[in-house]
Amino acid sequence: MTLTSSSTDIFAKKHDERVRDDVTRHIAWQPEIQSKDISVKVEDSNVTLTGFVHTFLEKSAAERAAKSVYGVLSVANDIEVKPKSQRTDPEIARDVVGAFGLDSSVPDEKLKVTVRDGFVTLEGSLPWNFQRESAQRTAQAVLGVRGVINAITITPTVSTQQIKEKIEDAWKRSIDLDVRRMSVVANNGSVALYGHVHSWSEREQAERAAWQAPGVQAVTNHLIVSP
Repeated sequence: MTLTSSSTDIFAKKHDERVRDDVTRHIAWQPEIQSKDISVKVEDSNVTLTGFVHTFLEKSAAERAAKSVYGVLSVANDIEVKPKSQRTDPEIARDVVGAFGLDSSVPDEKLKVTVRDGFVTLEGSLPWNFQRESAQRTAQAVLGVRGVINAITITPTVSTQQIKEKIEDAWKRSIDLDVRRMSVVANNGSVALYGHVHSWSEREQAERAAWQAPGVQAVTNHLIVSP
């Protein structure tokens, strides 16, 4: 049976409605999300989140929940963080620095923290991306933070060929990834990923594996989601 243009539009609309309902329910299922003011819009399997939350952690949790839903191709997170009580920038900066000191995975002596209107900027140079991510997560968890700009750079410690091999080895160890459909191009600490994956969560998993390789400074993810 050949689908007409009208039939195709109806099918696409129903698919978007199903994805929207699944994303909405999955966000509501997350225990860390207290806000009831999150709206979900879906067009051609591309999700846009809008509304308000009280913490940046809620905003991040909503994005993660949306990305994990089957059929989602992309997520635009336009949720605005509105803290219940306003805190001064110096108070936020002090607490971010203090939180870094309590996190063993964050070399706080190598980082600089600035805060403006509740938005935190992190600067410095680290050898591993997991340290960069830990710094960002730690800052996001501080009360009053409305957003984090992570300007921390990664200092290369291994050769380009070693970076490529370590990423490919990591992919092969993952039961969820089909390495036959993916490829890595590495150049002086910058990595580009190409090929196809079955879901958005697989796409993110492949990118996380790339970031975990030592010396990776940037990852450009060209992997295409083909459910």
